[in-house]
Amino acid sequence: MGAEQQCDDMEVAFSDSEAFRSVQHVLQSVRMDPFLIDLRDKEQYDILLCAVDSTTRRNSDDQAMLATTLRALSEAVSKIDIMYHHALLHNIFTMSIWYYNRDTRDALLDLIIRLSAVADQYLRECLQMLVNNFTPPGPLVSQMEKLVSDDKRKEIYSQLHESLKMISDTVPLAPRVLKDIINRSMPKLFDNKVMVSFVECMLGLDTERLGDLIGTSLLEKVVDLLTELDVNITWEDILQEEHSKGIFEMELEDLAGDVDKFGQETEVLFGGNVCAEKLDGLMVVVCEHLKSCAEHGCLKREFDILKTIFRKGVLKVHKSKFAQFIMFYACSLDPEICGLDFALFLTDIFTKKEDDAIARMSAVSYVGSYLSRARFISADTVVAILKRLVDWCIDHCERQKKKHTRTKNPVEHQIFYASCQAVMYVLCFRLRSIMDYPNLKSQVCLPSIVNEFLRQAKAARLFNASVDLELEDRIDSDLSKAFGGVNRLDMFFPFDPYLLKESDRYIRPNFEFWSLVKTTYSDDEGDELGDFNAPGMNVDSLDDNFDVELNSDDDDIEYTMNKMSITPHRSFYHPMAMSGDSGLSMPARIRPSVSPPS
Repeated sequence: MGAEQQCDDMEVAFSDSEAFRSVQHVLQSVRMDPFLIDLRDKEQYDILLCAVDSTTRRNSDDQAMLATTLRALSEAVSKIDIMYHHALLHNIFTMSIWYYNRDTRDALLDLIIRLSAVADQYLRECLQMLVNNFTPPGPLVSQMEKLVSDDKRKEIYSQLHESLKMISDTVPLAPRVLKDIINRSMPKLFDNKVMVSFVECMLGLDTERLGDLIGTSLLEKVVDLLTELDVNITWEDILQEEHSKGIFEMELEDLAGDVDKFGQETEVLFGGNVCAEKLDGLMVVVCEHLKSCAEHGCLKREFDILKTIFRKGVLKVHKSKFAQFIMFYACSLDPEICGLDFALFLTDIFTKKEDDAIARMSAVSYVGSYLSRARFISADTVVAILKRLVDWCIDHCERQKKKHTRTKNPVEHQIFYASCQAVMYVLCFRLRSIMDYPNLKSQVCLPSIVNEFLRQAKAARLFNASVDLELEDRIDSDLSKAFGGVNRLDMFFPFDPYLLKESDRYIRPNFEFWSLVKTTYSDDEGDELGDFNAPGMNVDSLDDNFDVELNSDDDDIEYTMNKMSITPHRSFYHPMAMSGDSGLSMPARIRPSVSPPS
């Protein structure tokens, strides 16, 4: 096979064998002091440099010439010397495989693989060159969708992964050096054009042997990137301008929605903001990676790594709105193992005293939100976790009884309050489904417990919309000190509805929306309180002056529950919301939870 190239008005013809002999001679002839090099040899070396010029754009014939030259260099790699061939190496290491066809890419990558094994002296440069090709070159970035097809992009990623794997198999030091290079080469937070591409290619390395060596580091970098980007996006960034006006004075549920293919009312999904779209794109890449892991039977390994990363870098980042959903999606791919594991993992953090109070409160908020929103978690798992939470609360109360001095300081009981709220939050979403199983119903709805709860609810005036303002101010003041003011952990529900447009498709099928929850008072037969009026539920034994309006008008009840919101309009905790006369608003369908500063 032959190839020709025009360079400086000199036409040079090569066959594979001739090219090898010519390249070998040229490389050898210039390995000396520049003043001693024969002018004819210097001229041939300049032609070689021109042949592999990384700035030259080539047609198909030119690429054939380049492929021949690269193959010749691969055969003569032992003759390449950093001292005398610096310009040649510079040209090679600055080449972009995105401009070339498959045959030329193969020839270039083969040369890089061989160079990396030359006494380790070119290892770092070779690895850096491959990592540089994780993203298209600058001129192609803005036109990537037009000029680079999806098939070609995946083919290039596959070639890069295979090359890096071969180098790692050949050079034991390679994975450690590669890890450092990736860390240094990660795009900046607001480098919009290349970040998604880089992460997609990088995650492709998290397979087989190479993944075992650097997989944890790769995932940690991705999660850190997601979280950092997430906390730098405000709700104003996410919500489109036409919806942002008065967002905390209105319910997004009131906006008209359509029924999607899952039979659910379509949530209002937001895009248009550059930062939100970037996070959205990264979430798509990570979800696709997890999906691929599930298809190849390695999801559990990936999930275990993610748990460690989540505990270290996400659990206590209370401004995170979307990054935590990678755990939700991973669990949805394997509900029986990963889904259950995550619930137990969070519960263990809460019940054990190994972590600080903030971590434990965050964990119980996570488990409450997770059990409420994850459709794939079975009712018996929900009951089992609730039992552990309630048992811990009972133990806490027993410990308080045994103390000689008791305190009403909320700081002393903040973990207890968080657990109680998590239990109630889960029951708002899951009580009806639990009631469908007689064996589970008996564990949740013991008559003595129901009666005691009703008595205490009455004493706490939970059912009374009329609140003494002086009392409300005092309670809010105490709790503000305990939880950090208005932005507190007692209103932290980490799995609020997911509002990113493109990646929503991974979350929606397994996410429970409040508007679709069947409550005990929405019984088909019209029994508003359902099984709370069942035999043994001795509600009549309460004081005669118990003023809970159990027979409120159907429309009023439906209106109140449809307005349930994570950010309460008027409650013991929000003295700013004084103008309305409605009762307490509870869980949310769309509205963002109020989270404490990280």
